[in-house]
Amino acid sequence: MEIKLVILQTEEINEMKRFYVDIFGFPLLKEDKNSFRIAVGSSELEFTSENVEGNPYYHFAFNIPSNLFREAKSWVKEKVKLSVEDGEDEAYFSFFSAYALYFYDPSGNIVEFISREASEEGTQPFSIESVLNISEIGLTVDDAIAAGTKLKEIGINVRDNDPLSQTSLNFMGEKSKGIFIILNQPGRRWIFSDKISAIYPLEIQTTDGSKIVVNNDHLLEIFKD
Repeated sequence: MEIKLVILQTEEINEMKRFYVDIFGFPLLKEDKNSFRIAVGSSELEFTSENVEGNPYYHFAFNIPSNLFREAKSWVKEKVKLSVEDGEDEAYFSFFSAYALYFYDPSGNIVEFISREASEEGTQPFSIESVLNISEIGLTVDDAIAAGTKLKEIGINVRDNDPLSQTSLNFMGEKSKGIFIILNQPGRRWIFSDKISAIYPLEIQTTDGSKIVVNNDHLLEIFKD
């Protein structure tokens, strides 16, 4: 499984387009007055301002080459202030053999660039073209165990076959590819932020024909081609 497309809501559509397209340089694939879609390596990310309630925010991560974390960090710092946790503006995850950095976008999303040892190496200086794909998307639901069971039924399993949990993050996907749906319940603080996980509408499409939707009633719907 890889993440093909993620659709998220925002109240700041114009500011978000300027941030991702003009400042960061992500290729613009399409747009209208209420939405825009960018290429994130082999994945796509769309923001929409239609039928937005509240001030939605999400956590998502982008995979970058295994050998370009330091270059990427310097590149990102020229464009946005990095988030800090315990006095540090980066993290090392031993269980992923990965370095990561975090920052906010204009909607308050917690954006992550993650460089995994298992990812391919870059052969050119870091640029927006170096971003490989969408690595992670947070999926917050009322009942993580029930949702995880449904995801397993369509072939999206828990990393390392760990048991599903209502209190811990559930990394649903393939460790070898570094692609995960981070299944969780409301009330957890996203690291490198002051944001608490909450349920907001979204849509995730995967390369294996799955569609995972949290609708405007905050109900989870899962479809499989």
